[in-house]
Amino acid sequence: MSYVLAVITSFAEPNVKEITLKARGQAINTAVDAAEIARHKFMKELNVSKISIGTEEMPPRARRRHKQEISTIEIVLTQ
Repeated sequence: MSYVLAVITSFAEPNVKEITLKARGQAINTAVDAAEIARHKFMKELNVSKISIGTEEMPPRARRRHKQEISTIEIVLTQ
């Protein structure tokens, strides 16, 4: 709910007409939930104007030899 509050608060600022939520890996669920809760429960005039998905290649971590690919998402909300 803190992310939902952040979305609502951001749109309360003057001249803010668009917000982009970005997430990677397991946080994708949180970004999608925040966008949907904000749209359906609090700000019914919000629209999803764009969704971009992709993959980022992360450098190897300690004790790993291979690079890791992590899913990404960007959700653009407009008022």
